[in-house]
Amino acid sequence: MANILNIGFWVAVVTVVLSGCSSTPEIDHSSRYTIKQDRAPDGDYDVSGLADAEPRYEAPRRAGNKSPYKVWGKSYHVVDSNDGYVERGTASWYGQKFHGHKTSNGEVFNMYSMSAAHKSLRIPSYARVTNLDNGRSVVVRVNDRGPFHGDRLIDLSYAAAKKLGYQSRGTARVEVAAITVKPDGSMFLAGQPYSPNGETVMAKPAPEPVAPEEPAVESTRKALFVQLGAFGSLEPANAMLARAQRELDDPVRVRQVSTSNGRFHRVQVGPFGSEDDARYAQNLIEAKGFGNSIVLTDTH
Repeated sequence: MANILNIGFWVAVVTVVLSGCSSTPEIDHSSRYTIKQDRAPDGDYDVSGLADAEPRYEAPRRAGNKSPYKVWGKSYHVVDSNDGYVERGTASWYGQKFHGHKTSNGEVFNMYSMSAAHKSLRIPSYARVTNLDNGRSVVVRVNDRGPFHGDRLIDLSYAAAKKLGYQSRGTARVEVAAITVKPDGSMFLAGQPYSPNGETVMAKPAPEPVAPEEPAVESTRKALFVQLGAFGSLEPANAMLARAQRELDDPVRVRQVSTSNGRFHRVQVGPFGSEDDARYAQNLIEAKGFGNSIVLTDTH
């Protein structure tokens, strides 16, 4: 009888212990807030082979485009159209804290993809982001809302920020230009016709007006150039020019052109006498870290 009572006692103790364990709240590891401070991934992630996002037509969606919307008591508005959008400001980045969690339009955030968050651009959409301090550019797919800290303009994925070279500092001065794609596949960069290979295309076949510092009448002779980038202002163009002159053997210039959409500053290497020569030079140029270059025919 005593043995039976002892067994009953220990069964009761075990039952109490187990019930106490089962009442302990479990931690939801799926929550982004299990990481209090956002951080970069472990190790040195190599982005040298990571391609830009490829703009394509995506039908408008309701998800993520509610307007106005409120965050922390402040109202924000989504633009009716991304056409012609270009703005400068501060870019930040987000990474491991949000990796694997849903974006504003219901997709899954991947810090290793070329994506971004923006407060007002319609999503999903595409944009070219240029680091104004070093002239580097990337194309990202905008599929999230933010950043909502201070006056920051855009939040890039960790990988995109690393390609622009500011992941260590955390922020950078950037220019954001929307890339819109029509159902027929035609593309526009900040309202200007844009080809899939990154070359800016003039809306009319007529010769481009020339900036005042160039001759009033352009030569009819055409030449091939490798274009490293095109900027809306002279400062980032000169920064890229200085870098290219230090690192490249071929002549480099900034060609300024005025169009109905404003003045553009094109950083170009050349001229080259044949397409083979230009393509060979382009390979050498990209091997030295000048990504997103294009070969184009331009006036000499």
